[in-house]
Amino acid sequence: MVRALDSIDRVGVVGAGTMGSGIAQVAATYGYDVVMRDIEETYVENGFETIAGSLERLVGDETLTESEAKAVEDRISGTTALDDLTECDIVVEAALEEIDVKRDIFADLDDIAPNETVLATNTSTLSITTIAAATERPESVVGLHFMNPVPVMKGVEVVRGEKTAEDVMHVAHAFAEDLGKETWESDDKPGFVANRILMPWINEGIRAYDEGVATKEDVDSGMKLGTNVPMGPLELADHIGLDICLHATETLHEELGDRYTPAYLLKRKVEAGDLGKKTGRGFYGHE
Repeated sequence: MVRALDSIDRVGVVGAGTMGSGIAQVAATYGYDVVMRDIEETYVENGFETIAGSLERLVGDETLTESEAKAVEDRISGTTALDDLTECDIVVEAALEEIDVKRDIFADLDDIAPNETVLATNTSTLSITTIAAATERPESVVGLHFMNPVPVMKGVEVVRGEKTAEDVMHVAHAFAEDLGKETWESDDKPGFVANRILMPWINEGIRAYDEGVATKEDVDSGMKLGTNVPMGPLELADHIGLDICLHATETLHEELGDRYTPAYLLKRKVEAGDLGKKTGRGFYGHE
């Protein structure tokens, strides 16, 4: 079986949260019919609200017209039934970053998806090989790690599992590029390229602030002015979500050892419920 981009018309997305709704929006923007699935109707509705807000901003920026935005929304359908993904040519899983959750989803997808369907996971740190092993077709499973926020960020990390077929890798690259993205490839090692480098950068920025090297503002300013990045490490941590940063760093620590030990202040913030933009307070206050 040889898969190609021209065999993809219908896209399934598992998870209607920040990443899932973003992937659904971008796929629909580029002409694909999308089925967005989550476990509860409320989550699906929240996903559509997120998409509507994002499209409204794009219309306000004159990136899209109102009719184009309406067409994007019309190409996305929502469901709580996994069986509704049976006619999808590629399914991108964007559920909780927990290995057991993802393995359960892929075992279920293995039962309901046609053999030619490409099964992709948006995981940022977990093993593609371990996720793929929950299926009877590990050659069809690939990592397709979109960056947050998906409608804005240009990069997509394509990750090769131990048994990922070459044609599946080609389709993953081609699909992401057809969504206006640029891709790079990583082997199935902890954190891949992006988070293996990004998380210790964020973690060390938090340590520098906690140890009094500089104020949080100067830590961020120093990195923006010194390295030409758009956000400093503490700003970016708030944007990503401190709980997500902690979880990713703990995964890397477990796999790679002490150099990835989470900063004490990061753990304390998460325990206090100050998770960044999504809770209104992290290292900074947010409206």
